[in-house]
Order: sequence, then C-alpha cells, then structure tokens
Amino acid sequence: MKRKVLVVDIGGTQVKLLMSPLVRRSFASGSRMRPKKMVAKFKETVRGWKFDVVSIGFPAPVRRGRITRDPKHLGKGWAGFDFARALGKPARVINDAAMQALGSYHGGGRMLFLGLGTGLGSALVWERTLLPLELGDLPYPEDEIIENYLGVPGVALLGEKKWKREVIYAVTQLRRSFIADYVVLGGGNVRRFDTFPKGIEPGRNENAFLGGKRLWETKERVRELEWRVL
Repeated sequence: MKRKVLVVDIGGTQVKLLMSPLVRRSFASGSRMRPKKMVAKFKETVRGWKFDVVSIGFPAPVRRGRITRDPKHLGKGWAGFDFARALGKPARVINDAAMQALGSYHGGGRMLFLGLGTGLGSALVWERTLLPLELGDLPYPEDEIIENYLGVPGVALLGEKKWKREVIYAVTQLRRSFIADYVVLGGGNVRRFDTFPKGIEPGRNENAFLGGKRLWETKERVRELEWRVL
C-alpha cells in the first residue's frame, strides 16, 4: 500500500506542513523556536490529518539524517534531535534547500539550486544524486557573507533594484563555478523578479512537497531509481 507522506518545510520565519501541493497549513517559527515548542505546534497543527511517514526539510547541515549543528535563525537544541521519536512517526530529515532542490530537478544535466529566503540555501543535483551545499557563509565584500546580500537582509541593505542586480550577478558566477547547466531559484524573494536570464528559472511552491515525496522513493521503487543523498 502506498504511504501517505507529510512534508514539513522548516524555515527561519515559518514552518509549512504539506499533505499535497494544495493541502497545507503553517505556523510561525523564528529565533525563539526550540524543538519542544516546534513539536507542540506541529501536533496541534496536523490534528485531523492522517499520514504514515514524515519528510522534514531543516535549515542547517544534515548528515545521514541527523542535524549536525543548530541553525542560525531558530532557537537552540536542534543538533542531534530525533524527529521520529518526538513526532511518533517514521521521519527522514534533510537540509531544507536540498529538499527543495530534490523536487525542483527535472533532468537536463547538472542543476544548482539557490534558495533566496531568510538566508541562502543551496544544493547541487545531477542524474539521481543530490549534494547539499552551504554556500551562505561564503565571504563577500565589506567583511560580510553572501547570504547577507542575497537573502532577506540584502533587500533592506541594497534596495530592491540593486539587490536584483546583485542576485543575478552572483548567481551567474556560482553557475559558472559549479558548471551547472541551469539554476533554479527558490525561496520567498523569487517573487520580486518578473524575468530571468537564460539558464536561470524560478522554483515552484509545490517543489518542496515533491522533494519530500522523493525522499521515500528509496524504499518504494526499484534500486536503479533510488536517489543518492550525499
């Protein structure tokens, strides 16, 4: 029997819960949200939903399904947190940008995903391999890091018009550096763009749900279709 997957996309300002691209709920996150508070809000928000397994996109480095350090934009206590035990359901955890990337990939060679959200999420996908990245801490001029220019703080710092030019310039350089065939831009700030240069395309809201579903394909489909998450 096919499992029902609940996808949880944890961001720096909001937690989104998706049972399908059209069936969703959410609640606020922020710098004070610790695991205990998140679990309580989760159980309250999913009341009435029936699901078998959970896919979780989390805004911090994740190795072998375990969070390796606390995120910048949430509270403390996340490193090593056991979601499956806390939620009472089988759970798979992946970096949030990597989950978006997994759902955004539509073939066509090597894809670089960049999430323009609270920070700068990033991942690289090719064939059936997913490589989470941490590009947000790359050094940038004025002793800054790149996510402070391309993420939410950059809009206030530069103004929207200059910020757009900065994003396109930086994305073009990153595309060359990773020899990517195309770039998918996700995150809430993508809506600020009306057009994109060739080789750069906007992500879609439903990609997080598709990425969460694909996380469970490794157990539901034949081996040659498995996703390899590095």
